[in-house]
Amino acid sequence: MPGVSSSAPAASPPSASVSGRFAPVPEGTRDVLPAEWSRREHLRAQLSALLLGWGYQGVELPALEYAAHGHPLGDRAFKLIDSGGQVLALRSEFTTALGRLARAHYPQGPFPLRLQYGGRLWLRAQTSELGRLREFTQVGAELIGVATAQADAELLALAQAALEAVGVNALLEVGFPGFVDAVLEDAGVHGEAREALHGAIDRKSGADLDLLARGRGLDREVTRTLHALTDLYGGPEVLEAAAGMAQGTRARAAVAHLREVAAHFGGPLLYDLGVSRRYDYYTGLTFRAYVDGINQPLLGGGRYALEGGLPGAGFAVGLERLVRALPPGVPPEPETVLALDLAAAGAARNTGLRAELAWTADEAELRAYCAARGIRRALRGPQMAAAWEVGA
Repeated sequence: MPGVSSSAPAASPPSASVSGRFAPVPEGTRDVLPAEWSRREHLRAQLSALLLGWGYQGVELPALEYAAHGHPLGDRAFKLIDSGGQVLALRSEFTTALGRLARAHYPQGPFPLRLQYGGRLWLRAQTSELGRLREFTQVGAELIGVATAQADAELLALAQAALEAVGVNALLEVGFPGFVDAVLEDAGVHGEAREALHGAIDRKSGADLDLLARGRGLDREVTRTLHALTDLYGGPEVLEAAAGMAQGTRARAAVAHLREVAAHFGGPLLYDLGVSRRYDYYTGLTFRAYVDGINQPLLGGGRYALEGGLPGAGFAVGLERLVRALPPGVPPEPETVLALDLAAAGAARNTGLRAELAWTADEAELRAYCAARGIRRALRGPQMAAAWEVGA
């Protein structure tokens, strides 16, 4: 799903070497070493299997797409010119691409259409919210063609199940950006003032709210309502408070929808009904998941309208963040052994071990390599007889 925009400095092109060392990678990118790669691929496989079990079929989307006016992250996408002079962009988010795919290949459904995806994204500038990475990996799910409380509850349950499947306990935080807009509308706030107040409410900045209210001549009752919006955070009691603030049809409908979603979901939820970010993009419920020790959401998503009005909703999991949230020792690593011949290598792999094949008969060289790699034993023959052990 698209993220919140802010600027990050672009990296200067590195020279061939820096002080005699290899040049660094561009800012916002990084090398992934074997231990993290293994954990990330383990997560990707687990998440994909879970999504498939819920009926979400996999698709793969091009990394290159046509640059388009109005793309939610078009101003921060990497762009390039192809040989025909057309402007292309590196994929910066998946939702727009999924919408194109749905229109092109499933114009008549059947709906609901359940799809899953995974892959890399690229942005010229990234937000602190996403850790300032300009190249990152997501796995996600989209439920297209329906817009019911049951569909929203399904995505909440699926997001929770996805995190539980990989051993992460997180609480889902639910918002509804249109509720803030509806309350502002009911309070008679329009135009530029409404735009500015959205930002202040989302930041939960009381000082900014007071400044904006005075500058635009809002009365005390409206100002009290604005401050009350920033306090709409917590458990089920938040829905009761929101119901008391809901004066117009849109606001009441938002609260009623959230109550219905909660009833179908059946589990604990946190509510942040003062969330107002991207109210012009999301058309209904939004949600995020947080864990202790990481101040960025592990996943996020919500309800939106695709081009042409087709309803959609989904969420994306950031694999780099999820790796950070994993408990130590997940996944457990099988033992790696050194196989002195192909027979031993095949037998070891058949028993679930990882086997590296010896490349020389020089035992001293092999022992030194095993010590450096943390390999404890060398095996020979189809019976995997122990030839020697490191340190023995």
